[in-house]
Amino acid sequence: MNFHFAIRSSPQTSSSEEDNDEWRPTEPKPKAPSRAAKAPAAAGEKKAAAKRTAKPKEPKPPKAPKVPKVPKPRAPRKPAAERKTRAPKVLKDPGAPVLHGVKRKNIDEGKKENTAAENKGEKQTDCPKGERAKESGPSSRMKVSFTVSDAHQAGEGSSVAGLSAKKEEVEDFTFDEPNQKKQKTSGACPGRSAPLPSSEKHTQRNELNMNWDLTEVLMGLLQWVCVNVIGLLREENTVPFMVRYRKELINHMDADAVRDVQLIYEELCSLAKKTQSVVQTLKKDGILTAELEQNLKSCRSADELDHVYAPYKKGSKLTKARRAKALGLEVAASALMDAPHTLDLRVWVKPGTEGLSTMEEVATGVEHILADMIAKDPETLTYMKTLCERRIVTIQSSVSKSALKEKEQTSVDVFKKPGGQQNKTKDIDKFHLYVDFTCNIQRIQPHQTLAINRGESLKILTVKVNIPDEVKNDFTWWCINNRWKPRTFVKEEFRAIIKSAVEDSYKRLILPFFTRSFRTKLTSAAEKESIAMFVRNIRQRLLVCPVRGCVIIGVDPGFRHGCKLAVLSPTSQILHTDVVYLHNQNQRNEAEKLCHLMIKYSCAKVVIGNGTACRETESVFADLISRRCFDPLDVSYCITSEAGASIYSVSPEAVKEMPDMDPNHRSAVSIGRRVQDPLAELVKIDPKHIGIGTYQHDVSAGGLKTALDGVVQECVSFVGVDINICSETLMRHVAGLNAGRARSIAEWREQNGPFINREQLKLVKGMGPKTFQQCAGFIRINPAKSSPHPVPEKPAAKKGKKKTCVTIPTSVNPLDQTCIHPESYAVAQSFLSLVGGSADQIGSAGLKQCVESKVGTSSVEKLAETLDTTPETLKLIMDGLTQPPGFDIRQNFGQADFKRGIVSMSDLRVGAVLTGRVDNTALFGAFVDIGVGRAGLIHKSNITLNKLPVNQRRRSLALGPGERVEVRVLNVDLQRGRIGLDLIRILQ
Repeated sequence: MNFHFAIRSSPQTSSSEEDNDEWRPTEPKPKAPSRAAKAPAAAGEKKAAAKRTAKPKEPKPPKAPKVPKVPKPRAPRKPAAERKTRAPKVLKDPGAPVLHGVKRKNIDEGKKENTAAENKGEKQTDCPKGERAKESGPSSRMKVSFTVSDAHQAGEGSSVAGLSAKKEEVEDFTFDEPNQKKQKTSGACPGRSAPLPSSEKHTQRNELNMNWDLTEVLMGLLQWVCVNVIGLLREENTVPFMVRYRKELINHMDADAVRDVQLIYEELCSLAKKTQSVVQTLKKDGILTAELEQNLKSCRSADELDHVYAPYKKGSKLTKARRAKALGLEVAASALMDAPHTLDLRVWVKPGTEGLSTMEEVATGVEHILADMIAKDPETLTYMKTLCERRIVTIQSSVSKSALKEKEQTSVDVFKKPGGQQNKTKDIDKFHLYVDFTCNIQRIQPHQTLAINRGESLKILTVKVNIPDEVKNDFTWWCINNRWKPRTFVKEEFRAIIKSAVEDSYKRLILPFFTRSFRTKLTSAAEKESIAMFVRNIRQRLLVCPVRGCVIIGVDPGFRHGCKLAVLSPTSQILHTDVVYLHNQNQRNEAEKLCHLMIKYSCAKVVIGNGTACRETESVFADLISRRCFDPLDVSYCITSEAGASIYSVSPEAVKEMPDMDPNHRSAVSIGRRVQDPLAELVKIDPKHIGIGTYQHDVSAGGLKTALDGVVQECVSFVGVDINICSETLMRHVAGLNAGRARSIAEWREQNGPFINREQLKLVKGMGPKTFQQCAGFIRINPAKSSPHPVPEKPAAKKGKKKTCVTIPTSVNPLDQTCIHPESYAVAQSFLSLVGGSADQIGSAGLKQCVESKVGTSSVEKLAETLDTTPETLKLIMDGLTQPPGFDIRQNFGQADFKRGIVSMSDLRVGAVLTGRVDNTALFGAFVDIGVGRAGLIHKSNITLNKLPVNQRRRSLALGPGERVEVRVLNVDLQRGRIGLDLIRILQ
């Protein structure tokens, strides 16, 4: 039962104030070495430590006055002299956390192990048969998934603040130079980069100034992939750029996997920066020792760093152990373990001194120091973890006492305060599944964890982790008779002190720590799964195929204020807005007004928002269609989600785009445009308001925003944007661009007219070489929509900046309307010459036939070698040359479903087979719109592998918004408005 999670603190069980101020150690090493194995290495460790401490780079800072001695707890049965010379150890397992507050083995031991591992990794770069096949494809993604699970604790609790952005030099475009991504090295496999030289590894370590390097933490990746990803991230490459144009360097990892690595990388860099700040603070205060500095630099997470630094923070409350050490009792505690026959506690009694006035106070102080040592010992914590893995640890939730009291008062005060009491009762009813819930922590589902956390935060549920009593008994016996047994015979009074210290350590420190740890790990795993669900949902929602080439009327339904209408042209221009009252006494006249409006603008497609009065409005349109009121138009309608439309209608972006329009009409415009071009419209709305997934308010806000912003950028970039017609809001999400650069492009377009080619982007303010490299491949220049316009051949000099004069061609380049990157234009031209085609033939059947004929006679690999490029780049060039003008990757995805009649829930029968479209997915199943006004639920237990296409069997739940499915009705609950469905198959 190895748990690899813990990103942010979860709700904790209540404890005393003293407990909250105590230490919070991290998880111990997975495997504790035996004492017998440690003994032979003692001499070697002592020598190695002496060598390293013999040549310090800086003198040891003096100790500040009135500051307690730095704690030096240690594992028992080690001579005092050896304890003083030993330095902290870098753990052998790079994924295992480092425990601080205890003495560690010589760090040189860890360095030797890491060096051996690095050498071993370099030897593995040779190409055995079949290795490349194993490394590519889904296996790489699976490895990353496990890496993230482990390495997320490396970013535990740290803020995901990106790296400090370099100021971009706006000069020297060098894309005509040879492609830098081709790294050919002797002995390396074709298409891969060689491992990072050891000198560069040391450079990486020195840049972070930590006791670990990035390749150690990301060892779940292949070493050469890890090196390349880190290198690309250091060069400020965006995820879409890496996934599309640097495939061979990242082993064809998908965008989600690269984003996971990027998140860990940014967290580790943030951790390194925070560590240096802490080191400087402690050095300034004069309490930094060589051992403490090593402990700080060995931290692999923000929580570890806070744990090590907490005792030295100014104004922090002294723990019981530190107060005892301040009285000098640490020597007595050490003597009790190492030489109990020499210890006499009466010597430490000082009448009139608080904490030392009696024998009982002295014994209590020694107990606190021993309890602290026990709780921070890696071997002890490892044994405790092993005991928990062997037993069944459960999480239990029940109704809180405060919620029960309020529920009891409901029957008495229901007539006095009906609103608040009924709402509280309704909230309790929402958690009826968890009022008496117990589950093994190994089997609890992510959505159950998030629901329990939500109930606890609302003070409706009380949650606790149950660790069996057998764990305490076994732990106490092992500590007293094994790990913390004194070296020599001890008196009965000393044995009682040790037993009391073990029990105190377990109850006050170890048990609360493991309870918090289990809760934190469960929450972390659940949040990660929930965010992954959000990412997949938003991706599929954004990539719904647009409905082009027809006039559409958007309808924002309503009762009292009427149905707001917006007639949109095929290019999403607003032709007319109006209001019709379809649900009042004058319904007939309003319906005639609606029919006249639709016939006038030849509008045959209706888009209805799914908010208030949606069902009633749908009935009106279905009735009008059945009575052929729209003749000669063949009218059909669809229902779409209006989540976030009202928020957008009053946003600054909407006011700027539609300044003189009523906010209600703006909502109708947004609803219509969501079907005409879902991507262009939905990027205007905060992703968490689009109404997808579940528990969006229960996960880390920062982590959710980072993931959703990343997937929006990915979708916008891969679809591509026509720079001459796209909105400024849409441009912000192109890889390499931001709000400022998008504004500069829009201003340039207004002042100089439409762009003629991609090279003109270099004239835009703030568009340096790196920005141009990242965004150029995702920007399209449609020559049909570009009119000739005089453009200066040389850019004007900017105030305060020197920009190299670059000659910009004013001619149209047909390659600018493809996904081919400008850095590959030379290769594309060579390939066209090789196949006997020209750039003017892009997308034509003739050129496609020439390309297929050439590839048929010679493989892609041979052609790539001939053109001095990589197979991945050549495949991308071939795609760009053969795809028709205006190609849209979304055309392979489903469109919105338009219909002419309706079915109600009362018409459904158990066993009926229907088709529908997935509307939303959650951690527990998928919601399907089957056209009855209420989505049905396919529980995840009914989504089995045998019902899925082979290419979808690796995905979580395997379903996402927009997918068409065939389902069978399992049950219909008219009273609660619930429909249970069974998945039959996914319709391709």
